[in-house]
Amino acid sequence: MAEFIKGKELCRDFFHQIAQPCIARHFPRLRYSSGLLGYGSDILGYDDPVSTDHMWGPRFYLFLQEEDEGLQPQLEEIFSREFPYQFRGYSVHFSPPDPNDAGVRHAEPLSQGRVNPLVFFYTVDSYLDFYLGTHQLEQLTSIQWLSLSEHRLLALSLAEFYTDQLHMAQRLEKIRYYPQDVWLYLLASNWYLAAEEQAFVKRCGSTGDELGSALACSRIADRLMRLGFLYCKRYAPYSKWFGRAFQELPLPQDLKEAVKTAVLAGSTQQREQPLVYAQQRMAHLHNQLGLTEPVSEEIVPYFGRDISVIFADRIAQAIRRKLVGTPLEKAPLIGTLSQVPNFTNLYEDVGRRPQVEQLYR
Repeated sequence: MAEFIKGKELCRDFFHQIAQPCIARHFPRLRYSSGLLGYGSDILGYDDPVSTDHMWGPRFYLFLQEEDEGLQPQLEEIFSREFPYQFRGYSVHFSPPDPNDAGVRHAEPLSQGRVNPLVFFYTVDSYLDFYLGTHQLEQLTSIQWLSLSEHRLLALSLAEFYTDQLHMAQRLEKIRYYPQDVWLYLLASNWYLAAEEQAFVKRCGSTGDELGSALACSRIADRLMRLGFLYCKRYAPYSKWFGRAFQELPLPQDLKEAVKTAVLAGSTQQREQPLVYAQQRMAHLHNQLGLTEPVSEEIVPYFGRDISVIFADRIAQAIRRKLVGTPLEKAPLIGTLSQVPNFTNLYEDVGRRPQVEQLYR
């Protein structure tokens, strides 16, 4: 078996050493963009040997101008005829799309005949319509931003282009990160959602419901982690890579450790203190950034009860006041559907974006 190599390096070398010279020989005047973007753990740099079992290997996207779309069959024919069977120990030949597995393709060994490489052909607009549901990135409204998959925004923000004569990278700069009002709305939402259950960790435990306490803790921890991504102005990946990416954020280590300790705690007594401490540290980060008037970071009893909180709802309210006069002023503080791991059928289906947008109107 070939020695594992990160997908980004493999695809970059494959294009420059194999595909680009091939295109230059046959279509020296062709203007195009090419690169690696969209799906895949390799886009995030998280791929490992397990990742190689499907849709992974020497591959690239080829973006053509609309007037050159008719060249796709010729390009496919040339690639099939001239690409090698292997590159750096990995097969260049892939199976046909599996209709029973969402069109997934698998690398297959080949020693004779034509190669069927993993090359994706689009125009810039058609790809954006396919992947995001719109190519009009300059005209996105605040509500439309909230209907987009955050993981897909992340994947596009990490795009690597090998050649970019169609200036696709410049197009993608429009979605490098959320605009100010959307960012503030998401901050307010996650503080509000954390506040909704801030007393439940201790309250559930006090009734003997350790399971309920642990679940409430994990939900608050998830919202705190999302606040970490937001304050660092980085898109969050979907659940498979969420914890790993959080650990890589430039946040205080004690904050990260407090979240981890709370989630892994075996009892209410062990989880309450680190969880409320993590909220306090996140509130301190909020105040350091000066986004709103200073908000109290003090840990206090919840309306006189033996429950420790920082009243996270006060931070949500302070941020929401910054939304007055924006299209999101009256939107319910629910965040985005990307925050709900099991809702992939909604937020990953670009055809449902108009329905999702209605949640915020």
